[in-house]
Amino acid sequence: MFAAVVISGSLEGAAQFLTVFFIFLVVLAITYLTTRFLGKYQKMQGYNRNFEAIETYRLSANKFLQIVRVGRRYFIVAIGKDEVKLISEISEEDIDLSAENPASNDRFKQILETAKDKITKRGDKQ
Repeated sequence: MFAAVVISGSLEGAAQFLTVFFIFLVVLAITYLTTRFLGKYQKMQGYNRNFEAIETYRLSANKFLQIVRVGRRYFIVAIGKDEVKLISEISEEDIDLSAENPASNDRFKQILETAKDKITKRGDKQ
């Protein structure tokens, strides 16, 4: 009799575990599908061939200067909290469109070297 109760209890526990696990998998699948759908939707909304923000320069907490490409023309725009103003149009020759910023690359290299030195020194002490 006692063995039957133990087997019945363990089957009941296993059934509860499988039910909760199945619900978890369903919620996980719904989350995955929703994330994929929203990602595709946002990608479609953000796809622009004729508009591109080339570079942004922060003037203060909520004021920026931005170089914007519209078609084949480039503009400098001032962006504030509640306003956007056209400053001027500039030619493509006046803009450095190189993708790599050497100053930031050198800074990153310096930080990486410092971190490597600290790690090796810590390893030597042990």
